[in-house]
Amino acid sequence: MDRNPSPPSSEAEEEEDAVGNTVYSKHWLFSILTRLIEVISPEKTEPTASPEGIQMELDEEMENDICKVWDMSMDEDVALFLQEFNAPDIFMGIFAKSKCPRLTEICVGILGNMACFQDICMSISKDENLGQVLLQRLCDSDSPTLLETSRLLLTCLSQPEVANIWVERIRENPSVYDCVCFIMSSSTNVELLVKVGEVVDKLFDLDEELMLNWIKNGTCPSVGPSVDDSPEELPDFKIVPCILEAAKQVRSDNPEGLDVYMHILQLLTTVDEGIQAIVQVPDGGKETWSLLYDLVCHELCQPDDPPIIVQEQKTVLASILSVLSAMFASQTEQEYTKMRKSKLYMPLIGSLIRILQYMEGCGKRAGDSSKESEQEETGTADINDEDFHLKILKDICCELLSNMLQELTKENTLEGLQQGHLNEQTCSCAFQNLLPLYFASVESFLEVLREADQTLADNLEKRFPSLKVHS
Repeated sequence: MDRNPSPPSSEAEEEEDAVGNTVYSKHWLFSILTRLIEVISPEKTEPTASPEGIQMELDEEMENDICKVWDMSMDEDVALFLQEFNAPDIFMGIFAKSKCPRLTEICVGILGNMACFQDICMSISKDENLGQVLLQRLCDSDSPTLLETSRLLLTCLSQPEVANIWVERIRENPSVYDCVCFIMSSSTNVELLVKVGEVVDKLFDLDEELMLNWIKNGTCPSVGPSVDDSPEELPDFKIVPCILEAAKQVRSDNPEGLDVYMHILQLLTTVDEGIQAIVQVPDGGKETWSLLYDLVCHELCQPDDPPIIVQEQKTVLASILSVLSAMFASQTEQEYTKMRKSKLYMPLIGSLIRILQYMEGCGKRAGDSSKESEQEETGTADINDEDFHLKILKDICCELLSNMLQELTKENTLEGLQQGHLNEQTCSCAFQNLLPLYFASVESFLEVLREADQTLADNLEKRFPSLKVHS
């Protein structure tokens, strides 16, 4: 006589309920998704309740559970399970109907975790409706939601397979420019500013056309679609002042954030329109020059810092000096004259030479280390051969220094000698790095120096015989 099969063991049941190779329960996850649907379903609405008051707050249990899902979604098996059960569509419904900022933040955060996996990122990115809804989140007034939205966008833009989809979508959505500029110009949330800066930096790096559009946007009225929760009556933003405002907010609290915003400015200088935007709007570039000058002369690579600091600050210094160099080269003769007469000229030259001195110091340390480890004998230990970024910094620094030395007058030089920016040691360092590529600049400076300090000029000629031959 046949009998019924034995019920499955609890262990087998647990394995069947597990999501992939995890210990997470399919049943539990599905129950959370079901509860999310109920949060936004019409059946949950009480006839007497105001539509906007329904989901303003999450109950504690629901928030704890959905936060667990947020953490779990970093696991690929969980992310795939959520994708299979249409979690992105559920989240899109929440974005459309929920008035609870915390719920929106968490759902965007879960999507951001899911987007870390290539196939899911492709699916999310190709969903045009979801893409538009997510871009609208950039106009949200809730900082945590803005942060998660920015993280999601950066994740997608960092994946080559889908980056162009988002670039094109953003290019066709002018309101993104306004919302991003609004955040950069008005937010005091450093974490948000850094993440938004990373998004802008990535966009400009990926697409020059979009960067050009954003540079030009400040000259024409916004035509972006109106979004219900976007900031009201946005002004006609100009990109450079917004970048500067964000940079000022992050400079003291987040070195990485400052690096990001300086790199954005550097990207602007790769096109003529960007340089013009920097030097013309809104004050002839004074605010930009003042900020960058202050960073180089009073904050980065200072006299009481160890030489190794240049290793830590090499990328931000390269960006700053690149922008200063572009601005300096774009000046009119009248502006050069005005700058030479200011008290700010020589301290910048002094700072440029100090950066070169610190790089030499790093080179000596590298040379000593190589000798101690008895590596192959190369004769010289040039730090630039070992570090691509330091070489870039040196090249940019030398170009700006040569241009500035060429514009020096006797009065400037006397001032530099009195202030200690120019002496035999600093001039030797400058010549060592500038020769032979910038021979004309060095020769021009030496002629001016001879008028100010004949003895110093003669000593330098002795140290650099090639100059004496041509004098």
